[in-house]
Amino acid sequence: MLALLQRVTEARVSVAGDTVGQIGPGLLVLVGVQPGDAPAQAQRMADRILGYRVFDDADGRMNLSLADTGGGLLLVPQFTLAADTDRGRRPSFTSAAEPAQARAMFDCLVDAARASHANVATGQFGAHMQVSLTNDGPVTFLLRV
Repeated sequence: MLALLQRVTEARVSVAGDTVGQIGPGLLVLVGVQPGDAPAQAQRMADRILGYRVFDDADGRMNLSLADTGGGLLLVPQFTLAADTDRGRRPSFTSAAEPAQARAMFDCLVDAARASHANVATGQFGAHMQVSLTNDGPVTFLLRV
């Protein structure tokens, strides 16, 4: 499982002009699921996302996590994140999980995050989404589990 974390001051996801998820300050996380990912990886990823220290403390050092700040979490499924880009000029998606498995693992991640954090919003699995954000920093990290 892959997660691209972006620290944001705000973010929103729209489908066909309707907002389906939005947050204020917090993390926008694009999620890619790979073959073989299981609920254990989803739980581990949720723990890492919520505990990853990317927010500034009083001294301006990245020592605070989303769990510490209580900020928003916007999880967006993105199968292209798992693409194989090693060769050629066109990505291969053989390294991305099949849609049924990806949906199940994305739902596991959402459930795990919501079990530990109050402010969780999501994109819409399988939809053509428009994602807008204000990246704060910019601060962006790629996590793998």
